[in-house]
Amino acid sequence: MFITLEGIDGSGKSTQAGLLTERLKKRFPRRSVLRTREPGGWEGGGWIRERILEGEYLHPMSELLLFLVDRCEHVRRQILPVLDAGGIVICERYSDSTMAYQSWGRGIPAERVSLLIDWCGLPSPDVTFWLDLPVRTALERLGSRGGADRFESEGEPFLERVRAGFASMADENPGRFIRSDATASPEVVSSSLFALLEESGYL
Repeated sequence: MFITLEGIDGSGKSTQAGLLTERLKKRFPRRSVLRTREPGGWEGGGWIRERILEGEYLHPMSELLLFLVDRCEHVRRQILPVLDAGGIVICERYSDSTMAYQSWGRGIPAERVSLLIDWCGLPSPDVTFWLDLPVRTALERLGSRGGADRFESEGEPFLERVRAGFASMADENPGRFIRSDATASPEVVSSSLFALLEESGYL
């Protein structure tokens, strides 16, 4: 089973990935459960993550292609071995983030981004949790956290476009996308995600 967590910066993806991993390990003690993230979720991928999030400004197409290079290696080295062995993968960000940030956020034509994503030939998630919350709430969280990366520093208009992108993809993929109210406490959100997995027949 391949689960992805999506949402704008500050929506709580890392927290929920950790809580969901713990719950799934308790439910399936004999199955491998991998928690990972993009970019940089594979050995050797740290330099790509640092270049994208902390380096100098990149041309939007260069940024997009670096994300795809990272994903191809991440899937080959980390995700596919677990899925092929019947395990469970929980990934913070995946292809939907690429579409939301590089197309809706950066303005690269959607058909171009979609074509490149499809061209990579990578597996699609079984279920995607979209952790949704107002942009201003997300910015307040990011402000209290400090140390914002490049995307977190883009500001409200950029994140509004990204959020609209996630909303559009959720409308287009109702069978895979599940919206979750990320304004609730982490414990409430976590319980909701696990219940949704059960209700949807994934567990």
